[in-house]
Amino acid sequence: MSAGGTDAVRLAADANVLLSAVIGGRANLILKDSRIREIFTTEHTVAEVQEYALVLAAKRRLASDSLLLAVAALPVTIVTRPQYAKSIPQAAKRIGRRDPEDIELFALALHFRIPIWSNDRDFENLKVDLFTTERLLRHLGIIH
Repeated sequence: MSAGGTDAVRLAADANVLLSAVIGGRANLILKDSRIREIFTTEHTVAEVQEYALVLAAKRRLASDSLLLAVAALPVTIVTRPQYAKSIPQAAKRIGRRDPEDIELFALALHFRIPIWSNDRDFENLKVDLFTTERLLRHLGIIH
């Protein structure tokens, strides 16, 4: 999981972990950790986060504009589809039947050869590094 000979970490983040961070969950601890070099996600994932942020705002009686601002302020690099498009066919072949919604993020992770950070079990057993929030917190030594 190391990048560039240091302990700096690069990750492809799924919607569920970004939503957790937006509402103050433990994923926030990872976003603030200095060893996290860069977190990437797709435009598709950001759209999903925005959509569910509005649902969460209604459920939790939170101001939807505040949650959308928090989404916009996430320290993630949004990668456009053309940048990882060559990896989409392989991603579709490997995860498309499980969950077509995950193809974009999986293609991004394949393209950049970086681990996926997700609590979604659809990414398991795909021969890609996968970190749940808890596993990443343990890896970084934030929890034991």
